[in-house]
Order: sequence, then structure tokens, then C-alpha cells
Amino acid sequence: MSMEWFNRVASELQEQLESICEEYDKRGHMSINKASKHPRMEFFVETEEEEREYFFTLHFDPYNEEFYEESFDTVLHQPIRIMLDDITDIMEIIHESFHEFMEEDDADYYDLEEGYEVLDDEITLEEIDVEWETPEVTAFQIDDKIEVTYQFGIDSANGDGVLRRVNRIWTEDSEYFEDESNFSFKKEEGSTIIAMIASHLDQMVGYEEIINE
Repeated sequence: MSMEWFNRVASELQEQLESICEEYDKRGHMSINKASKHPRMEFFVETEEEEREYFFTLHFDPYNEEFYEESFDTVLHQPIRIMLDDITDIMEIIHESFHEFMEEDDADYYDLEEGYEVLDDEITLEEIDVEWETPEVTAFQIDDKIEVTYQFGIDSANGDGVLRRVNRIWTEDSEYFEDESNFSFKKEEGSTIIAMIASHLDQMVGYEEIINE
């Protein structure tokens, strides 16, 4: 397992994107997360409310030293990986995703202007909160090395179930990384998700097997 290719691309990518695209230079940002099993770079713009709107996620498989994009095949109805072999391919797809996002954002803005009357040039956005029904439950832990927790809650806006996963890692250099992700689903989906996971648990690889390799 090597992170050399990941670190090299990460150090060059933001600078090169800014140099080829004036608009990206003004609004594009990149964050790096190395705490996941598959590290990733996330690309986003910041709104006037200082919130992040993500337009692309670049994943990295450290075992095969490959970058990839996650997509969904509408014909096969299953997730797929699109492999990105070199930095040129990576830059092109991020650049395209940025402009597609900006065009959609502009279109949404004009649709709102045409469809609604704006009073005092202010728009109030309703914030959606999750009511957490459980505390953080530890799924796996090795003291001072790794901790994975889960928490279940209900989205108060639409009643969706929300599963929150937090992955915390402490390195030998005393560095601390935290990776958080949320997964939303409807009531009818819950039993299907549980059944699918339960029927395939014996085929999965656990943390201890990875650590002991």
C-alpha cells in the first residue's frame, strides 16, 4: 500500500486547476481526507453563507494505487468505478464537473428569480436538523490507533432515517484524522438494507484482517 501517487497528485492538482481556469481560481476549492480506507479529494465552492457545495469527489485506492470516480450505471442499476489513469484525465474531469455545476447553479438561480418574488433582496434558507435517537455506538476500536462509530437519527424535515459514520485514526506520528459521512434512507428501505448486509457479512473483510496483513 502506497500513498506516494496520491500525495503527488494532491500537491499539483489545485495549482494546475487554478492556472488553466480563471473561474476555478476565483471560486474552486479542494479538501483532502486521508482518514478513510480509500482516501479522497473533495472539490467544492463556498456560498455567500460560507457553506460548502461539493461538485466532485476523487477517490484513491491505495492498494492498487489508482484514482477513480464513483458513478451509477442506469442500465445495470449498480454503482461503478471510472478509473482515472493520469493527472491529465483527472484535471479534465474535475474541470468539466466544475463548469457543469456552475451552469446548473446559475440556471437554478434564474429559475428562482423568475418563479418567486424576493422581498428586501433577502432569501431565508430553512436549516434541516437531524434528531439523533442514539449516542455514538462504537463498531470497532483499537486504542490510540483507530475508532469507528455509528449514530442513528431522524431528519426532522422529511422523516428520513440518517446513519452517521465517524472514522477516527491516530497515526504513529501522533497525527489525528477524522472522517465523517451520513447516509439517508426512507422507512421502506431500512429492512432491505439490513437484509442485504446480513446475507453477505461472511464475504466481507474486517479491520483486523486488513491490519494483520
